This record gives sequence, structure tokens and C-alpha cells, in this order.
Amino acid sequence: MGSRAGRLRPCAQNGRVRDVVTGARRVVVKVGSSSLTTAAGGIDDQRVDALVDVLGGLAAGGREVVLVSSGAIAAGLAPLNLPRRPRDLATQQAAASVGQGLLIGRYAAGLARHGLTVGQVLLTVDDVTRRVHYRNAYRTLRKLLDLGALPIVNENDTVATEEIRFGDNDRLAALVAALVHADLLVLLSDVDALYTGSPSDPASRRIALVRDDADLADVQLGRAGRAGVGTGGMVTKVEAARIATGFGIPVVLTAAPLAGAALAGDEIGTLFQPVAHRPTARLFWLAHATAPRGRLHLDAGAVAAVVARRKSLLPAGITAVDGSFAAGDPVDLVDAGSGAPVARGLVNYDAVELPALLGRSTPELAAALGPGYEREVVHRDDLVLLGKAR
Repeated sequence: MGSRAGRLRPCAQNGRVRDVVTGARRVVVKVGSSSLTTAAGGIDDQRVDALVDVLGGLAAGGREVVLVSSGAIAAGLAPLNLPRRPRDLATQQAAASVGQGLLIGRYAAGLARHGLTVGQVLLTVDDVTRRVHYRNAYRTLRKLLDLGALPIVNENDTVATEEIRFGDNDRLAALVAALVHADLLVLLSDVDALYTGSPSDPASRRIALVRDDADLADVQLGRAGRAGVGTGGMVTKVEAARIATGFGIPVVLTAAPLAGAALAGDEIGTLFQPVAHRPTARLFWLAHATAPRGRLHLDAGAVAAVVARRKSLLPAGITAVDGSFAAGDPVDLVDAGSGAPVARGLVNYDAVELPALLGRSTPELAAALGPGYEREVVHRDDLVLLGKAR
């Protein structure tokens, strides 16, 4: 699936309204760089104004709105006389430091026309992967909404490093939607929907509804578009949709110029249906908003116990330990045979303790080392299955 639309293709409509959209009270909207800026890198006032009017209309209708906006780096290109998005991190951060102020100022001025106050929230990976930071981010966003402000979220590009970056704001938007328990996530880009192939190919077909991964079997996913000011593409948007729908949040994917119609419930773009049962916030956080600090390699019996029987992980089933972690850190549980992670959990031991415990039963360990060692390495309540193991 390519994101090089060239021009928007008309979507067939049948007059029906998406109730899941019109009934959403708390909405997270994500907009990409290419939908806000010119190809040269400056902010496109007309595009921003159009989006602001849509958001203002939502708020006027009594809905809570959170905007996740890319565009800081892109907005900083022209003022710094940079002809294109820089490749090196230092110049990207310089552009972001210039562009973020311009971008938020433009939003604040536009939304003020609708009587709305803007709250800027800049996040790093740590803010959604460390549990304490995650709760703090939630409290900040929740309070802004309670006070009637419209939070505008972006990655804090000026301090993020290559090792601790989201890489794109689509994933950030999905995590923010889950963080604030949104009723709807809308992903806006330069493509009007998800297609089976490149939108510019007349043979490609628009996918109006995605119920599960089976509906994506014939889709060819592509990377970022021609403009060169963004970092995502349809791959990141589909993955973001998987994350959000996995938390029970429906997702609409469409082009920024169609945002108003999409949020009015028109059957345009692509609707991703959510799972029927929303997981607990804690397990969702563990699966999608944590970075593993190590890996525990499991034998076949332990894999079967964890995956098929949903049992806790005991020392007897672990064959090897990788990484440096402390008790309470997230670790991946890996099938020693295939090398694939099958689960993620919060470990009850420090990394330095585990090698002496491997392959031994808990009664044996309790007898040799004391009752404190008669405990699980990862308790089943602190464990979530990953990927195909779910």
C-alpha cells in the first residue's frame, strides 16, 4: 500500500452514518507533516485553518479532543533555509526547536477563534514506557481536558535520541488514545483510505472496513510519501490501528481534507473495528507501551505452559537469560527453539539472580535458598502474550 496518492480518489458512499464515530465523546486526531506543510517545509496556513475549524466544531459539539500533530521538524525547515528534511539527528532537533514554537503558535491562534485554549504536551518514549511517567502523562492530559483545553501532543524531538524515539507519531497517537481512554482515533494523512495497492493505481481497491487481520491479507503496505517531510507511511498507520483497536478503540483512516466528513460519520476512508473486549489498561501498557529490558529463553514445556495454559513462568522452564534488568522490569519471554518472543512480563528477580536458578523447581529452590525463592519468575497476572501467541 503506497501513500503516494497524487490526488484524492472519490470514495463511494451509501448514505449511512457510522454510529461508532458520531457517538464518540472523546476523540484523538492525528495529523501528519505532509498534511500541514508545503513541500518546501513551511506551514500551510490554509491546511492548518481547515483542520482547526474541524477541531473547533468538534469541541463546540461537546466532544473532548486531543490532537497529536507532527510537523515540528517540517515547519522549521524554511526558517532555517534547509531545502529538505535533514538526515542527521542534531539538525533535526534544531529544526524541531524552531518549528515546534511556530506550529503550536499557529494552532493556538487558530483555535482561539473558536474560544479554545491550547495545551502543549511534548512526550518522549520514556513518558509512555515507564509506568510512573505513563501515569503522569495521563494526569496531565486528563486535567487539560477537565479544564476545557485542547491538548496538542507531539514527540519531544529536541531531546529524543536515536535510541529513544517513537520513530513516527502514528504509534504515539495510538498510545495516547489508549492513555486517555478515547472513544475514537482518527488518523489523517495525504491518502484518503487504505487501498490494496498504490492509490494511484486504478486497479487498487479501497478497503472500507477492516474487521481483523484477515481483511489485510491482500494489502501491499508502503512507506512514506513523495513530499519527504514525514517519517511514516501506511505501514505505521496500520500498526497504529492494530494497537488502538486492540484496546477497544475504533480507528478511522482518511485524508486531512476529508476530516470533517469523516468525523461527521460519513462512510469515507477506512474504518478499523475494535476488539469486542477491551483488555485491562495494565496489560495493554505492558504489551504496547514498554520496552523490554531483557529476554528469558524458554524450553518447549515452558512455552506451552505460558502460551497454551496461561500459567506463570517458573525457573525450571528457563534455559538462558539475556540483558540487564531489575525485579519489576519488563522482559520478553522467548521460545528458545524459534527465537521468537511469545510473551512479555514483569520479572520478579534481578538479572544477576536468575542464572543460578535456571532449570530448578521452586520447591528445590525453597529448600536450598529459603522460602523467598519459592515464587514465580513472572506471575501470570503480570504477563501478556505477544503476536501470534495471543
